Amino acid sequence: MARGDYMLVVGAGKVGWNLTRELIDSGHEVTLIESDRERYLTVEQELEHRVLYGDASELWVLERAGISRAAMVIAVTGDDEDNLLICQVAKDKYGVERVIARVNNPRNRQHFDLLGVKPYVSATDLIMRLIEREVPRYGLVHLLDLADAKIEIIDLLIGEEATVVGKRIDQLEMPKGSLLISVVRGGSGFVPTADTVLEAGDEVLAVLDPSAEEELTAYLGLDGGDGGTVNRQTI
Repeated sequence: MARGDYMLVVGAGKVGWNLTRELIDSGHEVTLIESDRERYLTVEQELEHRVLYGDASELWVLERAGISRAAMVIAVTGDDEDNLLICQVAKDKYGVERVIARVNNPRNRQHFDLLGVKPYVSATDLIMRLIEREVPRYGLVHLLDLADAKIEIIDLLIGEEATVVGKRIDQLEMPKGSLLISVVRGGSGFVPTADTVLEAGDEVLAVLDPSAEEELTAYLGLDGGDGGTVNRQTI
């Protein structure tokens, strides 16, 4: 099989699992690699032979997964060092032309830049658009390279106690300089409309001026307890 038909996703967290599911539904051949045994067993119940147990930072695991014929490697673990290493090895040792890395800590962007691991992203929808070319690749890469643009993309997980649970989008009092652009619910992503009602467990993607982050997270009830969690990527 040609390289153009096969992809590897590393990390079976929420992002990796949802991404793999969407890629499979889109007709791609994909293998998902997960190093945590318990997580692997959970994901295997759904994905079966499409998920492989092992540490993708070890060459034999990558080779067992078929990296030699992979057209793309997507590293979305919760560890930036692992994501960087996996993508670098995929490019330099196995000649994989396209790699995409998740950056969990914006302060690590310089390391990805230094080693030439681009593009790097932090949200499932952005990765999917890059793969499917709904957004031109050069456009997204250019966007991600604008270190001085001072724009943040924040991935918000809405918790059980968040004050926005049960509210429609048009009822939200969003801080100036912030915008909700997508919702991932039950493994499916969609662009919210005015009458979309937020639910506990929703993963919401917001674009905002960094100065609005504190106000936005406080408003959404993500300042502690069961309000939810937030991951950020400065671009």
